[in-house]
Amino acid sequence: MKTLKNIFLGIFVMLMFQSCIVSGRPNMDFFKQSGYDLKGTKFASFNVPVFLAKPFIKRALREDGESEEVIALIKKVSKIKVMTIDNGSKDMLNDYAKYLNDNDFEDWATIKHDGENVNVRVKQNGETIKNMMITVNSDKELVFVDVRGSFTAEDISKVINAATDK
Repeated sequence: MKTLKNIFLGIFVMLMFQSCIVSGRPNMDFFKQSGYDLKGTKFASFNVPVFLAKPFIKRALREDGESEEVIALIKKVSKIKVMTIDNGSKDMLNDYAKYLNDNDFEDWATIKHDGENVNVRVKQNGETIKNMMITVNSDKELVFVDVRGSFTAEDISKVINAATDK
């Protein structure tokens, strides 16, 4: 009986960590459904298990002396997906931006620094931000971060103000 219990516990743990596995396939809808010839493109994608990551992130932020605003924002995050693309094209990035606009994402910020561009887009439901897409692109490498949760523009503003006060 104890062996059977350990087997089920092992299977459960393996299923829980399944999302930690790095995949060579895209994990975001646009890239799964696109008609691009992706033969020369290399994907690396994974889902961050937030329920496991939150305690470590919060502890690390407290040890680094980060403000409580940052920690409060982390508490409101429910899902994170990360995907990198090697050998991506400008056309792909432009079509992705159009896809986000067509799916009610608002362009909040674009930051250009040393040949790299960081773009932040959000999808809101009233005052609540439900989804934030962060895109980082440089030459042929693209990084996409999909953050889901339930936070407000005020939460993000508090984090930015806390960071600029240091």
